[in-house]
Amino acid sequence: MVYLCVANLINLILIYTLMSQLIIPSKYHAALNLKQTEQAIKRIKDFFLSSLSTELRLRRVTAPLFVLRGLGMNDDLNGVERAVNFPIKDMNEARAEVVHSLAKWKRVTLADYQIGKGFGIITDMNAIRADEELDNLHSLYVDQWDWERVVRPEDRTIKFLKKIVDKIYNSILRTEFMICEAYPTVKPFLPEDVFFIHSEELRAMYPDLTPKEREHAICKEHGAVFIIGIGGKLGDGKEHDLRAPDYDDWTTPNEDGYMGLNGDLLVWYPILERSIELSSMGIRVDKEALVRQLKLTGKEDRLNLYFHKRLMDDTLPLSIGGGIGQSRLCLVLLHKAHIGETQSSIWPEDMRKRCKEAGITLI
Repeated sequence: MVYLCVANLINLILIYTLMSQLIIPSKYHAALNLKQTEQAIKRIKDFFLSSLSTELRLRRVTAPLFVLRGLGMNDDLNGVERAVNFPIKDMNEARAEVVHSLAKWKRVTLADYQIGKGFGIITDMNAIRADEELDNLHSLYVDQWDWERVVRPEDRTIKFLKKIVDKIYNSILRTEFMICEAYPTVKPFLPEDVFFIHSEELRAMYPDLTPKEREHAICKEHGAVFIIGIGGKLGDGKEHDLRAPDYDDWTTPNEDGYMGLNGDLLVWYPILERSIELSSMGIRVDKEALVRQLKLTGKEDRLNLYFHKRLMDDTLPLSIGGGIGQSRLCLVLLHKAHIGETQSSIWPEDMRKRCKEAGITLI
């Protein structure tokens, strides 16, 4: 009896926590019906892929859904997420992991395809993130445009990073214009330009706010923001957000006087009255940055893995790359309230019920 009471209490706490994360906009009404939404999703994905590929000179390639464990090819994101894995019968029960993202795989592919400087690859990345906390923006299913481009040593600068961010944002603006022309009930709202700020500057600007609250505040003011320097410790001894130590470079000093050559692209989204991250990207680690960041995080043992050995042996090119959320971009451009309106996934029944009552149709 005591066990049942405790179990019921835990379930109630979990349900309350889940529901407290769900945002229900007041008087929400979808701009497009279900049929229009499905058609618009395809238009966005086709148009944006073509636009970004042209802007960054990217070739489309086929990507894996899973990779072998133990090669260092999968990403551990913030370092705590568990990868979905399974045994392979015909390979002596060797275990494969569903990818979290393709940051390392893309860099190996640049080398294997012998992509030249100034050119790159782009692919549809599909992933399962079992540890994700489900809400308006987070799902078990992740779909991204993952891209990677070869750079020269002299391109490893903040100036070059900003140039690439502007190209990506311009593709987003063009896609917004296209979709608003096709569906007059959808009105444009994104600003013309991206505001750049380093995470240390942002901390100094809002010292009493949490990193997430700072993102909301700066995005509400500027509309579209790129926050530079994600992963390294700031002046208060805390990171703005965590990053794995072996793909983005977050410790190399840059010409603006701060550390880091990576960042996040966010926009202010009035329907949910909060900021939304559309892309995480950055200039990737070179050999020096890799060793430095592995030491900082106590993960020097990774130098024995396949990916890391290739980087240290100079068989991988210098690169810049990132991921752009497909369902998230569709959510923003179609003025949806929940990512479940732009992708098919699994949601708790209580969340489905509340969304239905609010006129939010989950696919």
